Amino acid sequence: MYHIVARGNRKAAIFHDHVDFQTYLGILEDVRSMMPFVLHSYCLMTNHLHLQLETLHHHIQYIMKEMHSRYAVYLNQRLKTDGHVFQGRYGAKLIETDAYFLQVSRYIHRNPLEAKMVGNLEDYRRSSYSSYINLLQLNPHVDHIKTLSYFREPVEEQYKLFVEKSLHPGRDHMCARVASVGLRGMEGYLVHVEVKVNDRGRFYRNC
Repeated sequence: MYHIVARGNRKAAIFHDHVDFQTYLGILEDVRSMMPFVLHSYCLMTNHLHLQLETLHHHIQYIMKEMHSRYAVYLNQRLKTDGHVFQGRYGAKLIETDAYFLQVSRYIHRNPLEAKMVGNLEDYRRSSYSSYINLLQLNPHVDHIKTLSYFREPVEEQYKLFVEKSLHPGRDHMCARVASVGLRGMEGYLVHVEVKVNDRGRFYRNC
């Protein structure tokens, strides 16, 4: 499983309007039909994008090469330009732990807020976030099961708290409880999230 980051060449825009966003997601689904994978979360920004992607049978390099070469052809044709659309090779950080899996999900969904593009994350429609906090808003591109399995009921509210509450060293209380393993990259914070760490059950630290 990977956290994929891709940026526009020379920080140029890779998405100009709703048509571009929808075209990218359409290409993603077309490639997925040939090389199946699981998409856990995504956020498409103006000049970069984030994907939380789990491979199944095909190496990530083949999936991303197919997706981004197709999108580059589309965008160059639409803008009547040529040359590179993306800045070099995409970044791919391996996700190996449950804690890091959650951290990546939170980071991806907070992108529009951190970039000050919206004041309310629910208002950003080019990410998978709204479908996580309202399961009635169906998003066919993402699989919510693994992410929400870490949270107690009501899972939508617990996930919303986890993503939206600011982190403050030593005094932040998110959700209900935190796994004893903690969250990678969030050491020193009291981040209260229920995390499944093995098949036999859940480990907790009391709030």
